[in-house]
Amino acid sequence: MASTTTSSLLSLTTLSPPSSSLFSTKPTHATPIPRFHAPRASMSAAPSPAYDLSSFRFQPIKESIVSREMTRRYMTDMVTHADTDVVIVGAGSAGLSCAYELSKNPAINIAIIEQSVSPGGGAWLGGQLFSAMIVRKPAHMFLDELGLEYDEQDNYVVIKHAALFTSTIMSKLLARPNVKLFNAVAAEDLIVKDGKVGGVVTNWALVSMNHDTQSCMDPNVMEAKVVVSSCGHDGPFGATGVKRLKSIGLIDNVPGMKALDMNKAEDAIVRLTREIVPGMIVTGMEVAEIDGAPRMGPTFGAMMISGQKAAHLALRSLGLPNALESVGNVHPELVLAAAAESAETADA
Repeated sequence: MASTTTSSLLSLTTLSPPSSSLFSTKPTHATPIPRFHAPRASMSAAPSPAYDLSSFRFQPIKESIVSREMTRRYMTDMVTHADTDVVIVGAGSAGLSCAYELSKNPAINIAIIEQSVSPGGGAWLGGQLFSAMIVRKPAHMFLDELGLEYDEQDNYVVIKHAALFTSTIMSKLLARPNVKLFNAVAAEDLIVKDGKVGGVVTNWALVSMNHDTQSCMDPNVMEAKVVVSSCGHDGPFGATGVKRLKSIGLIDNVPGMKALDMNKAEDAIVRLTREIVPGMIVTGMEVAEIDGAPRMGPTFGAMMISGQKAAHLALRSLGLPNALESVGNVHPELVLAAAAESAETADA
């Protein structure tokens, strides 16, 4: 019965292969997983280039053509996403995972706002500037979907460099025609009408950082049916979504994350990922800021699964089929927190 429901749901949501790990009812491997897992690139020599390196010359171009191509395409993206379906604020591991999951439906237009020049947040490295990324099971199923290699241990897996995850998910995500990443752009504020979030107020990140040094530099806007806030934990641009909700009286408190406890933290982040006010979903480490959950340190599975859950919350908000309403007992960890529970903080 579960397999019939899954098949029907996949058809309704027009998910492109590979299907989401959220819909899996059993391990995707027919044979035992090897200790070092995943497809490996061929080590054979690359073919010779189809040009002469000893006398290489580029085709001529006018400098103005380069400028026009960049400007025209970017401005077209801005026009397209001035009124869009979903805006994701923050392109860290949770925001990227959310966008990846959500963009499987080609009918949904998605804008990602990232204040940094380079998206990825803290997912370019593991903890303390070390390279390896630790992902606790069963979040490794998401890595299987992305086709990432990892070293498998009993309860967790290790990607040899965190940048492999970040670069892989970005390359797959940004190739999709219904996604636009606006990096070096800050979300300065929210659009709120009648208690419902309806978009974001944007500006160049460098402008946002220098409002006190210049005369008034007004922002721009992006209207959206759903805003997903994945701004991360507190910092210069961290937790800006929930802090703004508090400052305008839509929520009462932002207690901040508690001390580190990996086992409680990751479960809490996924469980408490939710639509915090009408029109705005909170995901990733920003959840810990609003709910007082423990910090998790250098383990990244909750970021991925929280992002996936946020995507399905957005699908539900858009009135589209989603795993949260159809998953039943297959993935009990994806059941949305009850309204009464969502008002409480996670135990530290």
